[in-house]
Amino acid sequence: MKIRNLILLPLITVALSSCGGGGSSIAEESFISGNGSVSYIKQSDRIAAPELSGMTLSGKNYTFSGGQVAVVNVWASWCAPCRAEAPTLKALSEKYTDVAFIGILTRDNPVNAEAFERRFAIPYPTLIDDSVLIGFRKSLPANAIPSTVVIDKSGNVAARISGEVTVASLSELIEKVSAE
Repeated sequence: MKIRNLILLPLITVALSSCGGGGSSIAEESFISGNGSVSYIKQSDRIAAPELSGMTLSGKNYTFSGGQVAVVNVWASWCAPCRAEAPTLKALSEKYTDVAFIGILTRDNPVNAEAFERRFAIPYPTLIDDSVLIGFRKSLPANAIPSTVVIDKSGNVAARISGEVTVASLSELIEKVSAE
């Protein structure tokens, strides 16, 4: 019986150690998922959005010049809700051609993000420097991944969707802010 235990012990150890899950990145461990809640700020209480400029995933410099409504989506390629909402954002960016759509990549690497953009055929620029997010801290910060912020024609933060957008939720915000 002792010899049998000596043979089984290493086998059990190997079997149990293979259940460890393989680990994950730090970004995924600290991922906070939003629930799709919408926050809207009345015009008199809005503050200026930060400057939206920097290097894009395609290697070009981009600066949002303002004067139009903008939809700013914070995303990462490893984020399941980001993958789920990508077709919606693409479709709405093509529907609302007078609205600027801008992505901000956060806590991701450019190689995976470029593959994400190709897979979903994202037609708008994505900034790769997520330090721009600090500029939203006094208004509606990106408190989850994904987060989507709507900026009004005056350059002020008007609304945020914390979590995955839907056609209905984002369309309603775009139309409401555009009509102001």
